[in-house]
Amino acid sequence: MAKVLDENYLAITAIVTIAYQMSFFIIAATCKFDKVTDFAGGTNYVILAVLTLFLNWEHSYVRKVIMTSMVVIWGLRLSIFLLRRILQWGEDRRFDDKRANLLKFAVFWIFQAIWVWTVSLPVTIVNAADWHPAIGAVDVLGWVIWAVGLAIEAISDQQKLSFKSDPDTRSRWCAVGLWRYSRHPNYFGEILLWWGVFLASTPVLQKDQFVAVFGPLFVTVILLFVSGIPMLEASSDSKHGRNTEYLEYKRKTSPLILMPTSIYGRLPDWVKLVFFFEFPIYNNIN
Repeated sequence: MAKVLDENYLAITAIVTIAYQMSFFIIAATCKFDKVTDFAGGTNYVILAVLTLFLNWEHSYVRKVIMTSMVVIWGLRLSIFLLRRILQWGEDRRFDDKRANLLKFAVFWIFQAIWVWTVSLPVTIVNAADWHPAIGAVDVLGWVIWAVGLAIEAISDQQKLSFKSDPDTRSRWCAVGLWRYSRHPNYFGEILLWWGVFLASTPVLQKDQFVAVFGPLFVTVILLFVSGIPMLEASSDSKHGRNTEYLEYKRKTSPLILMPTSIYGRLPDWVKLVFFFEFPIYNNIN
């Protein structure tokens, strides 16, 4: 029987994550700015992936190197993009009610630490394993899903940044490129890539190691129900809820999964709810 996590990897990654996030919290709280928040989150994933790979380097296999590289590529791409965006746009409005309240600000950073540690579970467990099942179709399928998700996220991020950087369109909702087929294609890509990472980890997982599924589940729940789509939908509804073009865009465009508007707009409400996550909480228009 293969021994897994015999080097207390979960504890090590938890300590490293808390220390890393609290270091950035101290900087942000002292300087009273939030431009490094997302950068701290994204780079933390990279640190955990690389750290766990090298802690068990004597048992490093192709699967581990590939999965670690997947996280590194995603983390560096997103961290640099978000840092560039916040430097261009200014302060993050998510913290308008937190900057002056040290406790609220600290709670966010603690939550981010939990987020990073939980979502990193699949790669942490794979890198901690000392056995090497043969690479098969499940691995390749996971890698492909990750690649598709990464491409969707990266393309949609750049499309929206370009859209919002144009003074002529800055005040409108983004409906160009992939945003024509999903109101939040970047989140679709994010969710997709983490499920790809989890799928690629399953050949290594044994019994209780399937707690790794909490990684992609955490991303999915947070983006669908907490700080992702609900917040952005509420903001967009508040700004554009009286605009008939916006209402038509929202009616015809899937909230998450990419889908041609000609098809989505004709679907029954129950199909949109069950299969496309068109939840009532996304509707803030009276």
